[in-house]
Amino acid sequence: MHRLRGALLGLSGFCGLILVWQLTAMAEIVGNGLLPTPFEVFEVIWTGLGNGLATDVLISSRRVVLWVSVGIAAAVPVGFLLGWFPTVRAALNPLVNFFRALPPIALVPLVIVYFGIGELARGIILMYAAFFATVVIVFEGVAGIEDKYVRAAQTLGATRLEVLARVVLPFSVPHILTAARVSLGIGWASLVAAELVAAQDGLGAVIQNAGNFLDIPRVYAGIILIGFCALVMDAVLRLLSARLVTWQDRGNR
Repeated sequence: MHRLRGALLGLSGFCGLILVWQLTAMAEIVGNGLLPTPFEVFEVIWTGLGNGLATDVLISSRRVVLWVSVGIAAAVPVGFLLGWFPTVRAALNPLVNFFRALPPIALVPLVIVYFGIGELARGIILMYAAFFATVVIVFEGVAGIEDKYVRAAQTLGATRLEVLARVVLPFSVPHILTAARVSLGIGWASLVAAELVAAQDGLGAVIQNAGNFLDIPRVYAGIILIGFCALVMDAVLRLLSARLVTWQDRGNR
């Protein structure tokens, strides 16, 4: 009942947004027909999914999942190093914060110069977007582990490596999953920037091409599909996180 209530409340938010959108379009607040109605956009989505748009959704989803996963895999060890070793943290934390503040779209010209215009270049943008967000979240999670657990393990004779594997890593699982959720969101937010690198397919390319021809309903369709894909992936990760954290809680009892 609680989940159903939450789902209905979430759905009501979307219904309210669509209603405001419809009323704004009908009132022609945005002139020259530049604001399509929800029906026009959903019609573009419905017809487009059978005419290549579904392929673009799959291509973009594959890009985000693959390269964000690579970024997370590379970032987790770095986050552990920053959180577990104060000297490493003092040396690298300013550098991490410096690069974390740089928007991925600013790197597009350099990525094209160094990596060309192929799939690798687009992947580098997505990987970069995920890497630094994950490093910060994992680092904060490791650094925030209470000393009493570490001291208890050391009292029982655990080596530093065993403490890391049996205490720090299990307590970091929720933070790693949170980092995955945040990084996936950032990955989808950076998708258009990644597909600026001469992409001929994917939702970012759909939005760019539609914008060049002032096909506004198709631009909205691409934006909505990006948001929908991100929402679905986040829901899957939340379910996975709930199961893993429940398992961890049972193990601690």
